[in-house]
Amino acid sequence: MITTNELKNGYVLDLDGELATVVSFQHVKPGKGSAFVRTKLKNLATGAVVDRTFRAGEKVERVITESRTMQFLYRDADHLVLMDSESYEQLSVRAEDVANVDLLVPNSDVQALLIDGSPFRVELPNFVELAVVQTDPGVKGDTVSNVTKPAQLETGASVSVPLFVNEGDVLRIDTRSREYVTRA
Repeated sequence: MITTNELKNGYVLDLDGELATVVSFQHVKPGKGSAFVRTKLKNLATGAVVDRTFRAGEKVERVITESRTMQFLYRDADHLVLMDSESYEQLSVRAEDVANVDLLVPNSDVQALLIDGSPFRVELPNFVELAVVQTDPGVKGDTVSNVTKPAQLETGASVSVPLFVNEGDVLRIDTRSREYVTRA
């Protein structure tokens, strides 16, 4: 337990059974009345950002988190198996809890947020390099403006790419937006 006077950006709090991280906080001492702390909290489960006001000195539950670089080993049915790069300990995470999991290549590094030793959230690297397995050839003369075509990548994911991309090309893909960035 910590008091609201000890809040820092990035702290993870347990508020009514929901985990939220502190995005920003401000101590306010009005001329009349008691002091309070105005905060912006981001719900870790839903991603919603809410404003919440606490009385100064009010106690809140802080959750100790740890961020580790882990290596994605393989996918087993509906779980991903991750290995800690330092201790070689293996952890299993539900695949549905990881965004854009179809862009993940075995033996790639991911960031895992651990709460009490178990993974809570897994974040992919911002960019991955994947080979094109299947795409239609571009038609000459179809280059009026920013024309794209679908391409299937080695992981099974499908993304939109420019017409000049061919099968066998290695592409750099942004995992946050699932967009083509450049050829590698």
